Amino acid sequence: MRNNVELRNHALELQKFHTRLIISAGLVIFLFLILLVRFFYLQVSQQTHYHTLAEANRINIAPLVPNRGLIFDRNGEVLAQNHSTYTLEITPSKISNIEETLNELSTLITITPRDRKQFKKLMSESKRFKSLPIRNKLTDEEVARFAANRYRFPGVDIKAQVLRQYPHGEILSHVIGYISRINDKDLEDLEKNNALDNYRGSNHIGKIGIEQSYERELHGIVGFEEVETDAAGRSVRVLSRTPSIPGNDLILSLDLGLQQAAYAAFGERRGALVAMDPNNGEILAFVSKPGFDTNLFVGGIDSENWNLLNKSIDRPLNNRALRGVYPPGSTFKPFMALAALELGKRTPSYAISDAGYFTLPGASRQYRDWKPGGHGRVDLHKSLVVSCDTYYYSLANDLGINAIHNYIGQFGLGKKTGIDIDGEVDGLLPSPEWKMRRYKQKWYAGDTISIGIGQGYNLTTPLQLTFATAIIANKGKAFQPRLVSKIINHQTDAVDEVSGKLLYTVNHKKENMELVKNAMVDVTRPGGTAASAGRGAAYNFAGKTGTSQVIGIKQGEKYRADLINERHRDHAMFIAFAPAEDPKIVLAVLVENSGTGGSTAAPIARQVFDYFLLKKPLDATIAKAPEIPEEEHHHSHDHL
Repeated sequence: MRNNVELRNHALELQKFHTRLIISAGLVIFLFLILLVRFFYLQVSQQTHYHTLAEANRINIAPLVPNRGLIFDRNGEVLAQNHSTYTLEITPSKISNIEETLNELSTLITITPRDRKQFKKLMSESKRFKSLPIRNKLTDEEVARFAANRYRFPGVDIKAQVLRQYPHGEILSHVIGYISRINDKDLEDLEKNNALDNYRGSNHIGKIGIEQSYERELHGIVGFEEVETDAAGRSVRVLSRTPSIPGNDLILSLDLGLQQAAYAAFGERRGALVAMDPNNGEILAFVSKPGFDTNLFVGGIDSENWNLLNKSIDRPLNNRALRGVYPPGSTFKPFMALAALELGKRTPSYAISDAGYFTLPGASRQYRDWKPGGHGRVDLHKSLVVSCDTYYYSLANDLGINAIHNYIGQFGLGKKTGIDIDGEVDGLLPSPEWKMRRYKQKWYAGDTISIGIGQGYNLTTPLQLTFATAIIANKGKAFQPRLVSKIINHQTDAVDEVSGKLLYTVNHKKENMELVKNAMVDVTRPGGTAASAGRGAAYNFAGKTGTSQVIGIKQGEKYRADLINERHRDHAMFIAFAPAEDPKIVLAVLVENSGTGGSTAAPIARQVFDYFLLKKPLDATIAKAPEIPEEEHHHSHDHL
């Protein structure tokens, strides 16, 4: 058997080898070219982008929150300041089990059930990537204990913060306001106003009062620093720094001493007081009582304290001076008197015979005076001194609602004054057009009668009453009320003076204004409705008492405070200015559910005047002056 021998074709094999070699080499070259292209793309085309990303891995951009501007009164007393503190903060997105972390933290730092509850509330209101406080105002010992155990708590950190402090608390709560944590709505508003970038790193923003209205001035301009970090995220060194610019300081026209005296004069009573310089519109005191502790809101108010404030029957969160609307009562009468003189409906000598009531022609219904049997012969001067209702019932009927609305509207009643804090309401000076829009009803003659004594549909705020009274005190000049008098720029140290803004001048005859002012002076003298408050004063002051109805009294019934729920009793009101010859201060006082203006509101005004003009401390005997026979009593008519 023969073996077959295969002969190999060396030439063919060599050719195949060369072919494979060329293909392999081509593939290698192709892949190398792809790699070169990729390198070119990364190292040349995208060099800036990837360099930035690389730098970001080791460089952290940290915002520098500016110090908030301070707030002072006109004498340099601090009303809002900053203080440094340590805050324990948690970033929920970095923690798998919040409850377990809190339990472990509580072994090092005191964390109360209230702290936990407030933290969970903040979590529900905020985005999870945000750092949220669990405890403010840590002690040095607590800071040291946590620092030694920090490695155990990823997502938990202690931050040094500058927090707001209000040394005078509730006394200034409604005028200064407060700052509180920025919520989602605040972020939306900042984004709409293109201001979000300036709040990087900021946790707080002004919510009400001066803190809110002057937020842009107070906040400052955020800075930043580039910080090199290691693999663990710890800071190694600062590469560059752009310092923040602190917020501007504000100097208010408020007098802290006067504010404290006015607040104390109310005692335990609820109410409001606004005092103003009639010559430039500067607010000297701005009281709404009761107030509240604004410091509770800085770190985020807990639900317990919030419920106490929000559900209180005394409504401490309600700014009565700015937003409280009340019938002006007989404080409306000086403006009615001016309207009568200026429009030619009454002369100084014109007098009525007051039998104690007024009836419309052809009607039987009686609109009764506060004094049974009436005041006898009453001219315009006496009508203000004794607060004769009958005189103003008749006057209102003769003037008509359109004349009343158009003339008295010049004094700012029923309109916003334009004060430099947000939240002011309009009030109401009614007209037939308003009633038709509001109730789809025509205006009746009886509606006008009630308007004449400041009742009926009439509604005003204590601030508006002060503004209107200032126009009388300043011979028709109307200055816009304002709280901020100076702004101090931290960049330039420049002081921006906020000058008084004359809005307009009410045209009047000098003799008519003087007649009304003289009658208001006699209101505070023997025989006047505020005689008890004016007794023994070292200066002359002008005023007008008022009683603002809360509920109506049926025809023929007599008002008895002792038979009415305390919250349904009349409000006491008083407008005044001093010294009468050259007014330096004008004010309006409201005391809720306390009876008549002469017995409760006027003595408070006297306290404020004594402090302002004489630097006289509070006198309890004046603050609790008894009623006198000449005092104005409840208007026993239907409240229309």
